[in-house]
Amino acid sequence: MKLNERMDAALRDGPLARVNRAAPAYPLPSLSDGGAVPAGRATSRVEPVRLESVPIESPPVAVDPLVDIKERVAQELFERIGSRLNDASLTEEQLQSYARTELGNIVADEQVPLNFAERSRLITEIGDDVLGYGPLQLLLDDDTITEIMVNGHDQIWVERFGKLARSDTQFTSEAQLRRVIERIVSKVGRRIDESSPLVDARLADGSRVNAIIPPLAVDGSSLTIRKFAREPFTVTDLIRLGTMSIEMAQVLDACVKAQLNIIVSGGTGTGKTTLLNVLSGFIPEQERIVTIEDAVELQLQQGHVIRLESRPANIEGKGEVTIRDLVRNSLRMRPDRIVIGECRGGETLDMLQAMNTGHEGSISTVHSNSPRDAIARLETLVLMAGMDLPVRAIREQISSAIDVIIQISRLKDGSRRITHVTEVQGMAGDIVTLQDVFVFDYHAGVDSAGNLLGHAVGTGVRPRFADNFADLGIGLDPSVFQAELLTQSASAPR
Repeated sequence: MKLNERMDAALRDGPLARVNRAAPAYPLPSLSDGGAVPAGRATSRVEPVRLESVPIESPPVAVDPLVDIKERVAQELFERIGSRLNDASLTEEQLQSYARTELGNIVADEQVPLNFAERSRLITEIGDDVLGYGPLQLLLDDDTITEIMVNGHDQIWVERFGKLARSDTQFTSEAQLRRVIERIVSKVGRRIDESSPLVDARLADGSRVNAIIPPLAVDGSSLTIRKFAREPFTVTDLIRLGTMSIEMAQVLDACVKAQLNIIVSGGTGTGKTTLLNVLSGFIPEQERIVTIEDAVELQLQQGHVIRLESRPANIEGKGEVTIRDLVRNSLRMRPDRIVIGECRGGETLDMLQAMNTGHEGSISTVHSNSPRDAIARLETLVLMAGMDLPVRAIREQISSAIDVIIQISRLKDGSRRITHVTEVQGMAGDIVTLQDVFVFDYHAGVDSAGNLLGHAVGTGVRPRFADNFADLGIGLDPSVFQAELLTQSASAPR
């Protein structure tokens, strides 16, 4: 039987037969006739239904019933206390007390039936928006979060334990995000607007803040906050976290007490500032320390500390005070130690000259990926000072000034580890010679959770600077330099 005949039989005798009989006025055409409708028989044309014409009901979206009230109350609060938000004569406590009182009065005037929990929530959220950092406040209060990245008012990412994840929190609008940014930068005497659309600032606890707004930020304002621990990390914390070993900590303690000049090298977000803070904790209490930073982040615990912070130009392009200006000025302040938050320009030359002219024991950081790269980076930064110096002269300055380079890295499992402690030994021809004292064992593998099992191991080389420890009365067991067997014969490439 042919295909068309079998289908006709199915329509006539099969389960669909009763459907055909239920509609005798307009029977289906026979497929054996080629689909033609017999003459004289009326047909009904069925228009195809367009899918876009059918209304599709969207699932109900959960709407916060307090949104409208929050917007009205926040706007009213801004109108009442707007002029006092940046009043330098008011302390933060006075401003908070005044604003909370006004906020309570405004909520009461709304005459909206709210239970106690809703009223408390409303006052807290509006207070965070106007006086605090809005939806960021909960993230800032979360000690497990180390970095907050706002990609737009509706997209916030956070870093926990070295891993990135998107947060459920978001701003209600671009205007709310801009208010938070302006509040942060105004507290440290900075400004952000269309004429100056990017800024570095800090929070009261020292957390680093970078903000950039349109027209530079095409998709809306962006805000990045690198949080600092409420309690500064100590060397014990870094040993517990695996950032350094006990033997390494003993060596670094001795290096700082012996007034060796130290460079902390690493990439962005590797923990250079945290390590710098820990190293500065080894400085004896009686010494005078001058710290120089773009935005104050260091949390030194000694009593004799002078903190200096650079200043950008004002709206007229005047009044700028650079890191280099502060380094030069610090030499007139009788420092025992100069601690520079980061070398990123011509101030590197002034720092090297200070290290070579009686200001031993200075510490700074630089962006680079290895100890050898740190030397090349310092050469480049010296050239940014505008001095036409030959490369050999620059390298002689570096080899004479720097004693130790500490390389810290953020590894693929999210952990921060010191991967090299390297001695700068001097010059061999035109090359600065380096000798590793500790290196990280990359070949130990990973555990079931993907965490690296390796740790920093001694190379067995006794550094030259250790010969001076005994003369300075610094006791250090020679066994800390003892070589440990690497998992394989070679460490990762430097």
